[in-house]
Amino acid sequence: MTDTQDIEKTFWKALKSDRTAMLGLDGVTGAQPMTVLADQERSPLWIFTSRETDLVRALSPGQPASLAFASRGHHIFASLLGRVSIDNDRAVIDRLWNPFVAAWYKDGKDDPELALLRFDVETAKVWVDASSLLAGVKILLGADPKTDFKDKVAEVHL
Repeated sequence: MTDTQDIEKTFWKALKSDRTAMLGLDGVTGAQPMTVLADQERSPLWIFTSRETDLVRALSPGQPASLAFASRGHHIFASLLGRVSIDNDRAVIDRLWNPFVAAWYKDGKDDPELALLRFDVETAKVWVDASSLLAGVKILLGADPKTDFKDKVAEVHL
């Protein structure tokens, strides 16, 4: 049986490893791929982007948003709902700054186009892929697949 804490821990490990998620503003823009950084294993999540993107131009403070995540191997899926706003907190920028982020900003941390988005998670649902050879064999033998999958999803408090 997979419990909620295990699912949450698995989510954080996958997000830290893969980092790419789809961010969309509710009713305003379609989802766009973004690199998501977690300052710690909790909300808020952070996204470096440019003030010139369609998403940032459409953004109002505290805008309802959604974030969809799938790990590279499709072992973890997550749907996060919350609010997003620009928050160029210099202390957070300093903590999260790395060579991959720096490559996008010619003036570094002081680049006028830099926008650090803060995604405050309100609700999160995480799924662990329960597919396996054993699960497939069980289905072929007539087992109910819902039994194996019911403990592989959790609403988590990030």
